[in-house]
Amino acid sequence: MIEYVARFGDYRRAQRKECYNLARRMKILLPFFDEIRHHGSPISHNCVASLSRLKKAIRLAMKLLKTCNEGSKIHLALESEAIMIKFHNAYVKLTQALEELPFDELEVSDEVREQIELMLTQLTRAKKRTDTQDIELAVDLMAVSSKTDERNADIAIVERLAKKLDLHTVEDLKIETIAVKKLSKERGSTAESIQQIIQLLNKFKQVLGMEITNVLDDTDTPQKLSKCHSLVIPHEFLCPITLEIMRDPVIVASGQTFERESIQKWFDSNHRTCPKTRQTLAHLSVAPNYALKNLITQWCEKNNFHLPKKEDQASSRKFFVDHEDEISCLVEQLSSSQLEVQRKAVKNIRVLSKENPETRVLIAKHGAIPRLVKLLSYPDSKIQEHAVTALLNLSIDESNKRLITDEHAIPAIIEVLQNGSMESKENSAAALFSLSMLDENKVTIALENGIPPLVDLLQDGTIRGKRDAVTALFSLSLNQLNKVRAIEAGIVPPLLLLLEDKKLGMVDEALSILLLLATHAEGRHEMGQLSFIQTLVDIIKDGTPKNKECATSVLLELSSNNYSHILAALQFGVYEHLVEIAESGTNRAQRKANGLLQLMSKSEQIP
Repeated sequence: MIEYVARFGDYRRAQRKECYNLARRMKILLPFFDEIRHHGSPISHNCVASLSRLKKAIRLAMKLLKTCNEGSKIHLALESEAIMIKFHNAYVKLTQALEELPFDELEVSDEVREQIELMLTQLTRAKKRTDTQDIELAVDLMAVSSKTDERNADIAIVERLAKKLDLHTVEDLKIETIAVKKLSKERGSTAESIQQIIQLLNKFKQVLGMEITNVLDDTDTPQKLSKCHSLVIPHEFLCPITLEIMRDPVIVASGQTFERESIQKWFDSNHRTCPKTRQTLAHLSVAPNYALKNLITQWCEKNNFHLPKKEDQASSRKFFVDHEDEISCLVEQLSSSQLEVQRKAVKNIRVLSKENPETRVLIAKHGAIPRLVKLLSYPDSKIQEHAVTALLNLSIDESNKRLITDEHAIPAIIEVLQNGSMESKENSAAALFSLSMLDENKVTIALENGIPPLVDLLQDGTIRGKRDAVTALFSLSLNQLNKVRAIEAGIVPPLLLLLEDKKLGMVDEALSILLLLATHAEGRHEMGQLSFIQTLVDIIKDGTPKNKECATSVLLELSSNNYSHILAALQFGVYEHLVEIAESGTNRAQRKANGLLQLMSKSEQIP
């Protein structure tokens, strides 16, 4: 089993570090097994029982590692806390089994015994680690799941989340689809968690331009090859990016082979890594793989397989050149002395920046970003609105985020957020959220006084404006100092209004920020009113499963620091609802509810 685990190539990103640590510790046992394999004397029943318990513990660890190796990446991210508890359980079982081993009877050498004692020390240390949730990943999952707004602000979150989960190539998503199908068979296709996973999977597919089909009915065969059911194309003939047979295979610096057109698009999107191995490439030159091309040609002739016709390269290149010429011309017009020319140019840049990653890179390459930043201070409201929206679209690209920041755009965007039209304010908030993905910008936005106008938008904005503001404020509040700034700016009252007006559909978002603020003393002080505790209890009683999970988490954080909150919650009748959640809530909600029940067990006021 340990050798089987050693063959796992990689693990899902959310649990990767924990998996490698566990697999490495399991390998420490190999010398031990080599020694006892050659043990000549009979062993006692107690010794056999000890080895059986060790086998069960290793099998438990192996199954966990297998899940993290081939399970649904989306599911593992959503259930990261539950998976961490399974790791702790595996550590406990391994520790108990190893401590019971009769080393003397098995005649284990001192050297091997020392290695196992070292492993026990490492397992004990691992058990003491607390499971910390990746809050940034959690809010991305929440935002992508709950938002109905289809602007590029959402696309930015989806793209970033796809990168975090390693789900940003066609091959990644086809493998994930198979994993989701398997999970749905185990849990039932109608389960709420499965539907949420499918929804996220389809959003990732949309970003790559893949066809959205019924995941549970979809076949695993690439659509273009679906007519050839009896013909199996050798895997090495398929491009790792498109999973289609290659016409013009080329080798990149990592030694991997791709279809020339596909890898060129990858490079044009400002990627400098190998799509398959993820290693940074020493250079971006490619070399034709003539040997593989000849093998593909021979195989096609032998099997009477006709390669898909290639688009006319000359017309394709002409289109690309014309497109670049158009962008270059529009960027020049941004500095025109004629207002109408400027207005038309910035509107077209805004539209083009929505198209695709390649276009966003081209627009920045031709120097649009400094000109767009200057237009933010123009008195013309339409120019201002188009400029800030274009910057929002361009900021989806990671390198563009830095270019926009380097042009000192943040103060100008905050100025639009304060004084612009409502749509300009909304897109300014979305742009600040996108830029805040760079940690240093979380500080810059706060120091430039960007938090108060975001709180104002949260208070007085449209539904879309409130969504943009709450998302940006969550990201900024990941910084400890920004929690105080947000509290001082008056963030708590509008968040409480979001809890009361359930029609807005932002209860989870509001609770997530309140959970962050509850980790700070001033935040707990602002929230510690009886009316808020009653609101939490009402959500725990009547909310959706996700609402209940978030509200229980906030109440646990508050109650852990102030016992009077427990007493207030008990008076509002929370106890029976916590018992229900502990039995039938989401995995995370069950853990939080049990934590609250343990705190309440110290109270004499439990009915």
